[in-house]
Amino acid sequence: MAADLDEFIDQLALVDHHVHGAFRDDGAESRFQNSLNEGNSESLIDPSTGYNSQLAFALRRWCAPLLDLPVHVAAQDYWRRRSEIGEAEIARRMLTHAGVSEWLVDTGFRTDDFLSPAEMARLSGGSAREIVRVETVAEQLITTIGNPNDYADAFRNLLSERTVDAIGTKSVIAYRAGFDLDLSRPSDTEVATAAAHWCDEQSAGGTARLADPTLLRFGLHAAVDLGLPLQLHVGLGDRDLDLRAVNPLHLIEFLRAHEETGVPILLLHCYPYEREAGYLAQAFETVHMDVGLAVNHLGVQSIPLIARSLELAPFGKLLYASDAIGPAELHYLGAALWRRGMRETLGGWVDAGDWSAPDARRVVQMIGRDNARRVYRLG
Repeated sequence: MAADLDEFIDQLALVDHHVHGAFRDDGAESRFQNSLNEGNSESLIDPSTGYNSQLAFALRRWCAPLLDLPVHVAAQDYWRRRSEIGEAEIARRMLTHAGVSEWLVDTGFRTDDFLSPAEMARLSGGSAREIVRVETVAEQLITTIGNPNDYADAFRNLLSERTVDAIGTKSVIAYRAGFDLDLSRPSDTEVATAAAHWCDEQSAGGTARLADPTLLRFGLHAAVDLGLPLQLHVGLGDRDLDLRAVNPLHLIEFLRAHEETGVPILLLHCYPYEREAGYLAQAFETVHMDVGLAVNHLGVQSIPLIARSLELAPFGKLLYASDAIGPAELHYLGAALWRRGMRETLGGWVDAGDWSAPDARRVVQMIGRDNARRVYRLG
């Protein structure tokens, strides 16, 4: 039975419901090393420290064979081979072997550096759809708006235009303000006042990075009003966020306010709050979750993380995601580690007689594919 389950898991075509593009162009070794560190958003003083991590060890274990290298090859030899092949060929190999049929790509961050959804689809042989980042739309708007009093309507219109062909929206309010604040819907008058302050900052030479709490929460509500699934970054991220302020339990009032709309709210990553997210997925019909990103960064320790994600959340509320960005190894590794974690966890339950093999296969398909297709209406 376990062998049949292993084969089913390995052959299942996944939907990666939250991912970014792989690197488009070749780069220096320091860029690759920095990409193995999620917490530090600055250039590492000693980039080689990136090689001494769970992620880097998992990468050499699982990705080396796709570069025609032995498992556990030395980091220096891995980089040497990687630089010989180049990013384009690495992306083709890794994306193809990930076994992902559909990529839902967040296009809101450094788009010039990464493959577009169309390029991801072409290299992988699958399909790709766009997730529109709410804050990026606001930052595009503020540089062109004439009258701040028009901001509310102009933002709604621009967000509607940008999402015509999109499959969902995403907010990074976790990075910009956290969840531990008033997340109620602001009035258009409050929005106009906040937009005027932001315009003044622009005139004084400030950046276009949205950080105003009023405009951030306005963006959240405007996104829900569209009716598309809304992704929210939760938990693990770089040091720009305050990890204490991104516990998803702070979202309860926001979730209550929108529960009747039926709009799906997708809690991304969640680590180290995967149990809190599991509670919310059980408590609110609209809430779904994944443990992407952390699966890669925990490496071999992702097995207990995946098991914890199966504790409380209804299985119809769990989705697969890699949150891979940059090195295409991360797109493959996320899938490889998730499959390994599901094999170990569910296979153990089947062998112990706690689950039946048919139930295990059904749950794997729900999480790996079917839930995302239902939530995002992929057909």
